Amino acid sequence: MLALVAIVMPVTIIVVLGYVSLRQWEASSDLLFREQARDMASMAAEKVEMMLRHTEDAFLDRLQQILSAQERPERALDALLSESPLVGRLYLFDRRGERVYPRAWRDGDAGTFGPLAAEAGKGGADRGGKYQIVAGGQICLARLVTARGEIRLAAFSRDIETLRRDILDPALRALESPTIVAVLDPAGRPVYSRAPLGDAEHMLAVGFRDALPEWRLAVYQPPGAAPRQAVRRQVMLFTVAFGVLLVLIVAGIVASWRLTRRQTEMARLKSDFVANVSHDLKTPLSVIRMFGETLEMGRVTDERQRRQYYGVITRESERLSRLIDNVLDFSRIEGGRRTYEMAPTAIEPLVRDTLDAFAHPLAQQGFKVDVSVAPNLGELPLDAGAIGQALANLVDNAIKYSGSERVLSVDARAVGGRLALTVSDRGLGIPKAEHAKIFEKFYRVGRSDTQGRRGSGVGLALVRHVAEAHGGDVTLESAPGEGSRFTLWLPLGRKPDA
Repeated sequence: MLALVAIVMPVTIIVVLGYVSLRQWEASSDLLFREQARDMASMAAEKVEMMLRHTEDAFLDRLQQILSAQERPERALDALLSESPLVGRLYLFDRRGERVYPRAWRDGDAGTFGPLAAEAGKGGADRGGKYQIVAGGQICLARLVTARGEIRLAAFSRDIETLRRDILDPALRALESPTIVAVLDPAGRPVYSRAPLGDAEHMLAVGFRDALPEWRLAVYQPPGAAPRQAVRRQVMLFTVAFGVLLVLIVAGIVASWRLTRRQTEMARLKSDFVANVSHDLKTPLSVIRMFGETLEMGRVTDERQRRQYYGVITRESERLSRLIDNVLDFSRIEGGRRTYEMAPTAIEPLVRDTLDAFAHPLAQQGFKVDVSVAPNLGELPLDAGAIGQALANLVDNAIKYSGSERVLSVDARAVGGRLALTVSDRGLGIPKAEHAKIFEKFYRVGRSDTQGRRGSGVGLALVRHVAEAHGGDVTLESAPGEGSRFTLWLPLGRKPDA
């Protein structure tokens, strides 16, 4: 009897504690899912804003050029409208609010555009930057100057179908998320949806900024895709497992302990991954936004300094693209959706192009770069984009974990029927015990001198996957304080497995 009580009581306690923990897990999983969905929606809204601003800025620049160069620009304006599908209607008003283009109202536009003529004399288009949005995000106002120095108020509307096709669809179609993203107008009507909404449940919505005021980007959850339901299925599974523990108490406790430890470690690694990726994404975005706003407000008058600002924005955009590509490719690898397109490729241009993308940080940090590519390699069957991405990850790590001796070497040569593509540095180095783990997903070397250097923890896992997909491998030679030497081994003279 006592033995039975000794067995039943611990199992009962474990069942109760397990049930409570699973309920907490259910709530925290749902909260984490919503937070991730909000972050994704905010980034998607920023992308839509950026694409729309870029297109409309290009239109306004051309419009200003036409007005500045021609005293009678009617034909040029007609041609500009035909070449700008995003712009549905365009009207120009002088300071008195008189319409100067076109000669007559079109299709009842007087009721919509007529009241805006009063803004010509108020300077209302100067508020908020280069142009402002009115009428529920459908009409844009901009103040321009003609060849005679006269002020013109340009009022143009957006074509919804073109906005949907050329801006919203390219920006939102490729999002890697199980949720459904939709764009809602001020009345709450869906203007664009990545998939039919049907019975999908509304989760959250984030607003756009200046380019689409009063519009929102909404996130919907398809039926049956809620993380809470997946967790409830886990609850049922654990309930059955606890029943088995009544017979095999010792084995069950050991198995539960191991499972808990594994899940805790994975949760910690994933949490670190999300935190590191979020930080790495926010840093270039903050720099791009800061320099972009500085240029937009016209605070930089020196042309040379403006070019430097443009260069910073370009470099940070490239860095942001590399980070996003790493995360997206890792997601595809995890889902088994990553494919490779093999084609004959010359090695030397691939190496040079990859290093050119890091020219600024290498020069800024005072690196000495040595490049050696054997002349007899010829063209190899490989996916140039994937190999370039793997090489870029190795170069980025060499820069990130460099020591006081800033030397970077890239070497490509044929060794024993294989291509050896090597990236070496003289940085911090990696202990021998870490060599086998360094290529695992989310893993980062746990040393004090590396913890200050943020990273996603998926770069080297991606490198190994690319190498193995090409029928090759990746090796590491390193020791603390002696730098690191990563080598991609790729087959020569045959087409690798895709």
